[in-house]
Amino acid sequence: MQEEVTQKTIALVIKTAKLDASVLKAAMKMYLNHQKQKPHRTHGKTSVKKLVGEGMGVSSIEVTDGNIKSFERVAKKYNVDFAIKKDKTCEPPKYLVFFKGKDADAVAQAFKEFVYGNEKKKGRVSLREKLKRFKDAVSQDKNRERSREKNKDRGQSL
Repeated sequence: MQEEVTQKTIALVIKTAKLDASVLKAAMKMYLNHQKQKPHRTHGKTSVKKLVGEGMGVSSIEVTDGNIKSFERVAKKYNVDFAIKKDKTCEPPKYLVFFKGKDADAVAQAFKEFVYGNEKKKGRVSLREKLKRFKDAVSQDKNRERSREKNKDRGQSL
């Protein structure tokens, strides 16, 4: 809670005889330089070494999907720290996704959403296929022979 409060408010203490724009500008520059030196923790893809070095238990999941790159978007959405390693020893390459033990529930939800999205994409018919079908249907209509019967009777029919 305290970190959230300190991130939203800034308290600058300046000892000066006269507060003018140049002193305030110098104090702001010093504060911004101090903020740049702090390491900012980001969520998302990282290396296995950094993930293990954080001191928390690391778990892994084995994935065989070749479209593992699209998992990154979903994992960032759930603020999951993860690392992906490719296992090249087996013929269809497998991917090991390492994540922190405390993120297990978030990773499970992220994988659920990722798999749902992939299944949804596989079930769709491509736009090119749809256009090809419509093109074939239209070309078949044009090839039909028109009936050329002429009616000479212009009178009323009962």
